[in-house]
Amino acid sequence: MSESVSTDVASAFALIARGSEEILKQEELKARLAQGRPLRIKAGFDPTAPDLHLGHTVLLNKMRQFQELGHQVIFLIGDFTGMIGDPTGKSATRKPLSREDVQANAKTYAEQVFKVLDPARTEVRFNSEWFGAMTAADMIRLAGQHTVARMLERDDFAKRYAAQQPIAIHEFLYPLVQGYDSVALKADVELGGTDQKFNLLMGRALQEHYGQPPQIVLTMPLLEGLDGVHKMSKSLGNYIGINEPAIDIVTKTMKIGDDLMWKWIELLSFDIGINEARRLRTEVEAGQCNPRDIKLRLARELAARFHGAAQAEQAVAGWHAAVRGEGDVAALPLRDVAVPADGLRIAALLVAAGLMPSNSEANRKLKERAVRIDGAVFEDAARVFKPGFEGVLSVGKRNFARVRLVLAE
Repeated sequence: MSESVSTDVASAFALIARGSEEILKQEELKARLAQGRPLRIKAGFDPTAPDLHLGHTVLLNKMRQFQELGHQVIFLIGDFTGMIGDPTGKSATRKPLSREDVQANAKTYAEQVFKVLDPARTEVRFNSEWFGAMTAADMIRLAGQHTVARMLERDDFAKRYAAQQPIAIHEFLYPLVQGYDSVALKADVELGGTDQKFNLLMGRALQEHYGQPPQIVLTMPLLEGLDGVHKMSKSLGNYIGINEPAIDIVTKTMKIGDDLMWKWIELLSFDIGINEARRLRTEVEAGQCNPRDIKLRLARELAARFHGAAQAEQAVAGWHAAVRGEGDVAALPLRDVAVPADGLRIAALLVAAGLMPSNSEANRKLKERAVRIDGAVFEDAARVFKPGFEGVLSVGKRNFARVRLVLAE
């Protein structure tokens, strides 16, 4: 394996640094890259929800780049820490997950990561492997490695303490437990979001305590979601799940703002390199290139990564047919929507099809003549659509679906 490790330190470092927020410490990373041995690259994921979204893949993509340079990555599933609950960024104690929830979510995580990572250079590990064998005395010794004052240097803990909000004792254990993972795995590099910096540095400190070379810490920016404002999150509804249909990945990607597109390219694209991205941005700013075409290229790449080239091309063709009127709308995948026997009016149907958040919003769009059926403006708010109807519903140019109404059970 070591024969395939990249020994061009400058180019390897440039690839690793792409899109990263901070590398601590850069010279240490360059020195380890120069050793010519496969490094152990760790990233931990708490199985708090069963599905991964594009925000999670920011770290997975960086892990894949390390793999392309010949290094070994460790996808660490925090089945033990998931039962503690990561307090990072939280204003209150987070409810720990049950063992059953953790195991179910962990199983789906393991099934999804290989849509990005190379299985041959990936270890999937669970931190219950070592923590499950720890005694109470072992945990107390680990807890003795840091003081309460040191823990209160964490911004979220400090704010909660100052506001006299409760901080549970077990929350102080989380950074120590995450840090000890690096000891157990002998990590050379640990990746995490910018909100994880305190925990990542804890890993360095504990490795030094246990006589190991301290890991390099590499933080990645948090990916803004479809709203362009907040971190991508399922709870905010501004996410793209990697298991979503290819057509949804394409259509949702096409909705992001032109400015956000460049950050998505930097953090998510393998096909558009650093130099090409700079050239394309210059061309867009000079009016020589339509940003829509670049966005569509990114959408195609993401859909192909998670569903294969054939489904990605079908999704792009469906987008062209629905949005630009180019091609056959039959290219759009058919989605069954369950309705009662007596049917639904258009506003309720748009909500049931996931195109509108509420009946009132749907009726507003109807009055604005923004609703179309099979490409024709639709204004009849009283018409009832019953099981058996099939057609393309659209609201504006960005929200559309080819639906078939079926009888609800």
